[in-house]
Amino acid sequence: MQQTQEPPRWFRAALAIAPEHRETTVAGTPIHLRCWGTEDRPGLVFVHGGAAHSGWWDHVAPFFARSHRVVALDLSGHGDSGRRPAYGMDSWAEEVVAAAVAGGIAARPLVVGHSMGGWVAVTAGVRHGTDLDGIAVIDSPLVDPPPEEEVLRQRRRGTRTYPSREAILARFTTLPPQDVVLPYVREHIRQQSVRPVEGGWSWKFDPRLFAERPPLRDLLPALRCRAAFIRSEFGLVPPEMAGTIDALLGHRVPIVELPDAGHHPMLDQPLPLVTALRMLVQQWAVS
Repeated sequence: MQQTQEPPRWFRAALAIAPEHRETTVAGTPIHLRCWGTEDRPGLVFVHGGAAHSGWWDHVAPFFARSHRVVALDLSGHGDSGRRPAYGMDSWAEEVVAAAVAGGIAARPLVVGHSMGGWVAVTAGVRHGTDLDGIAVIDSPLVDPPPEEEVLRQRRRGTRTYPSREAILARFTTLPPQDVVLPYVREHIRQQSVRPVEGGWSWKFDPRLFAERPPLRDLLPALRCRAAFIRSEFGLVPPEMAGTIDALLGHRVPIVELPDAGHHPMLDQPLPLVTALRMLVQQWAVS
């Protein structure tokens, strides 16, 4: 009989710090938030990647709850937020800024974005940089469109309905696919990635997410706040691309590599990711 791996102590302790769920409205669309920590502390906003949701941060955000007010949002078209007729980086960036306020962050927040969410964080740094303490980008490559959106673009189909919860959960995968995913993290995330619909079950993201985006290489030099870049060793940002990013940012920002991590480090190397972010937060707090 196959045995299920018991989640480690750190993971169980993190999930025991349950988030407060809130909702705000941005340009007529409801935006769902998860919040940790008290409101009188520095702010930290986590932004998920394409076709993901705020639950991807459930086992990461609690590590910062003692020192920060932490907010993770579902971008429109994702998770438990509403959908829009069309999507764009500018509107998602506005949602990030609005989520910080609605989540109880009074001072300028540090925004952490993964993959497509890194694109959103950079856009927020360009459009709303004076309202941010800084941004940290996790494995967002210098390509257009973001990798998750390219997968959806190639599929070009509506949301499929599955006959049962078990059937759709069995189809859970990452975009782009990743070979190594901690099983207990995968189980927690996939359980929150589906919703009941007429005739069965569906994923919690809008398949029409793809749209034209400004190239990330054009946005980086226009940043109006401090920044940091975290790349995964086996992610979508090879060393030579990291060098290009460093040059685009004027050789003035920290670029950190997560050893043995795939494109989704919160799924295979969450503790090294937490360590890297903690170091960045502490360094910026001192400076």
